[in-house]
Amino acid sequence: MAVRRVEHIMGLPISVDLRDGDAALADRAFAWLREADERFSPFKPDSEVSRLDRGELAAEQLSPDLVEVLSLCDWYEESTGGAFTARVPGRGLDPCAVVKGWAVQRAADLLREGGASCFCLNAGGDVVTAGEPEPGKPWRVGVRHPDLADQLSVVLGVRDGAVATSALYERGQHILDGRTGRPVTGLLSVTVYCADLAIADTTATAAFALGREGIEWAATQEECAVFIVDEDRQVFSSPGLPVHMC
Repeated sequence: MAVRRVEHIMGLPISVDLRDGDAALADRAFAWLREADERFSPFKPDSEVSRLDRGELAAEQLSPDLVEVLSLCDWYEESTGGAFTARVPGRGLDPCAVVKGWAVQRAADLLREGGASCFCLNAGGDVVTAGEPEPGKPWRVGVRHPDLADQLSVVLGVRDGAVATSALYERGQHILDGRTGRPVTGLLSVTVYCADLAIADTTATAAFALGREGIEWAATQEECAVFIVDEDRQVFSSPGLPVHMC
């Protein structure tokens, strides 16, 4: 049984194309995503993140899930020398750069645990796939051209993996360099392919936050392949990127 559904959660459209599951399984995945939004959004005053930021929760009172999210934030902050951070001065605690990919990957894991082996879960262009929609053919994931909204820079063929992109074209200069507190320059888009969307999404954001330094940094991340366009429109692509030849 095939199920296709779209819901607006975490401030963006999240869709599922589930080829071998049922509506109840899709319900479970979307219920988790709504729960994650309620628990980890810095924009909801009663969320665990907001309560922690106000000093209402001690470290020993945090849920294991939030501890995991904050640990990822801390690892990427250390790895990038502070360019990536969940604690930009003047903005309070904001782990959204980790939470989205982490939560959507958890939703994909729920689909697998429920018996699904063929699906595509898309969160505003960041994608987790499983299986093949047609025998011998991967899911095709298009990466938007950074300048031309109606064109693609590259199409990836993904069977069991994740793709995430950080770019300027949707929200402008929304990514800040944590070292300076200023909008990042140097790159137009960073796309990361790997096995896990939490890693793909956070790596893409962290590389973007580094600016031009992010090109070399991203290339050193284990089990990640990248497609990067800098502000001079030069393209940097990893050998292991699963480019789909149409």
